[in-house]
Amino acid sequence: MKRVSVTGMGLLTPVGRGVDEVFTSLLHGRSGIGRPPEGHPVAGSVEVAGILPAFDAGKIASGPDGKVMDRTVVLAQVVAEEALRDAGLVVGENVDPERVGVVVGGVGGMATLERQVLERAERGKVAVSPYLLTGILPNMPAARIAIRFGMRGYTSAVGTACASGAQAIADGVRLIRSGELDVVLCGASEAPLFPTFAETFANARALARGWDDPREASRPFDLRRNGFVLSEGAALLVLESAEHAAARGAKAYADVAGYGVNSDAHHPTAPRPDGDGAAKCMQLAMKSIRPEQVGYVNAHGTSTKLGDVAESVAIGRAFGDHRPAVSSTKALTGHMLGTSGVVEAAAAAMAIASGLVPPTYHLDDPDPACPLDHVRKEARQVRLEYALSNSFGFGGQNVSLLFGPPSTQGKSEGKDW
Repeated sequence: MKRVSVTGMGLLTPVGRGVDEVFTSLLHGRSGIGRPPEGHPVAGSVEVAGILPAFDAGKIASGPDGKVMDRTVVLAQVVAEEALRDAGLVVGENVDPERVGVVVGGVGGMATLERQVLERAERGKVAVSPYLLTGILPNMPAARIAIRFGMRGYTSAVGTACASGAQAIADGVRLIRSGELDVVLCGASEAPLFPTFAETFANARALARGWDDPREASRPFDLRRNGFVLSEGAALLVLESAEHAAARGAKAYADVAGYGVNSDAHHPTAPRPDGDGAAKCMQLAMKSIRPEQVGYVNAHGTSTKLGDVAESVAIGRAFGDHRPAVSSTKALTGHMLGTSGVVEAAAAAMAIASGLVPPTYHLDDPDPACPLDHVRKEARQVRLEYALSNSFGFGGQNVSLLFGPPSTQGKSEGKDW
């Protein structure tokens, strides 16, 4: 079976941009959660949100094309450029265009659709842009990346709710293991901070509320948690066959050693209380190793009452007597929907690379229904053989990704986090 290495990362999140800034923030508690400023589209719709810091999109959003791109497409291209640069890849020079693919998850350009519906209601059919479809189609982030960088292999979009980005990574692993591709750029891009989307969660009372300090609103596994924090972000990983990476002298953060993808087949929004589907998903990811070889689980951990408990039960079922260290980085980033799974996969890979496990901040009083070995307050130094990252989505979508040491030379040498 072909080994698959993570040779590049592009991250744009509420806690920062790029591998070093994001991982440092996760280790040291730099929150990206705050109150939407006056004039922001979700000001008045939500109390707190994870909003991206200012960033330069360069030429991506300029010119005629930029005017018809949804924010999800712009964000995806920003992190694609960053991930390829981090990997040292230039399509057509050190990778065959026919042997590189793109898989990007996300809900698509729903903000563009909302804006167009409102404009049509106000001004009639003349207000509808002829470019509407290319603004809202969920395959546009992947397609625009393929067009821009000349990637002519398998290109696809994944729409499995909050599991989308993690499933895009699983798809990338499968494409490389099958021998179909040498390199896959995979992840997700989400821009959900617009009124209708935010208000559906607010009206369902799924969002965190009532916190004097907005930075404390996202508190996975804590007894006082009362909902998740909606955030935006984009993240892409470069997956590469270890053989291809070694041939060009590339370094890697970690290998993707396994994955599990399955369905609860239970409920449109609620997880199985017995954790059976999620537990079996983790076991699928770990099928080539022993569970006790996993030293860290980056949990889905959204800060919801039902979800955190169901995942805790599932971790207990999957690992039995073994108690790996567990944390949820959503305490700092909030929930970036499909993008969260990619950022959390990156955190698991970086934990392998550095031996440092980021903690769950704001976990002051762990819920007794979540009896895990929580990493709290500060990062923990652990000698890790393998790390697992979980992502679960509406519809009962479960994805677990297993990371292990890189097959090629590691990229973390000389780093001081």
